[in-house]
Amino acid sequence: MPGDELLERLRKFNTDFFPQYRSRFKDLVEQGQHPTTLFIGCSDSRLVPYLLTGAGPGELFLVRNVAAFVPPYDGSAGHHGTAAAIEFAVLSLDVKHIIVCGHSHCGGIRALYGEPPPEATNLKAWLELGREATLPVQPSPEALRRTEERSVVLQLERLMDYPMVRSRVEQGGLSLHGWHYVIEDGEVNVFDVKQGCFVPASRAEHSGDGPYSLDPVDPGQSIFNEIDEAWRPQR
Repeated sequence: MPGDELLERLRKFNTDFFPQYRSRFKDLVEQGQHPTTLFIGCSDSRLVPYLLTGAGPGELFLVRNVAAFVPPYDGSAGHHGTAAAIEFAVLSLDVKHIIVCGHSHCGGIRALYGEPPPEATNLKAWLELGREATLPVQPSPEALRRTEERSVVLQLERLMDYPMVRSRVEQGGLSLHGWHYVIEDGEVNVFDVKQGCFVPASRAEHSGDGPYSLDPVDPGQSIFNEIDEAWRPQR
């Protein structure tokens, strides 16, 4: 009879891992959680937020979904876990940072260029949240990478439509960060709004920012144009 691997892992957590953090978890129970960062990431098993950030228990408030999408704020009170988590993190936990983290080889982004299984009705509707980031080309590796990056920026723009997010960003109490994790390189590229592109964290000047400005912006200008322009020398 094959062993129960999940049960063995649960027991190992209790005997090997938990004792190292017993006092930390005790404090988190007695004092409550006070994470400073909301991490919105793809559900992909290769994306491990705690490894990327070096965070420990109680430091990250996590939201995971297909392709790290952010639903638009429309004022409705529907059953939407991601929108509810954003509201809770900002209004109740008073986080200081929101990270949107996409990654290379994202199956959700690739699915934007195909058709999901007929039974996946929820997935089909969900993928529409990334439609605006797609390109009118065949899904080559370059096009997929660009779409992954464009999608991160699109989600950051959507976050700014949440009233509680916008007000805190404009007041300087909340920062948005756009990340793209390149799995095969172990490098996180952070979005730099001034350069209009993603910059490797190994040589970036900051941990990324959002596609917004407190200065007047030409309403016809799209941040996507800058991202695409940054890609042109690589073609």
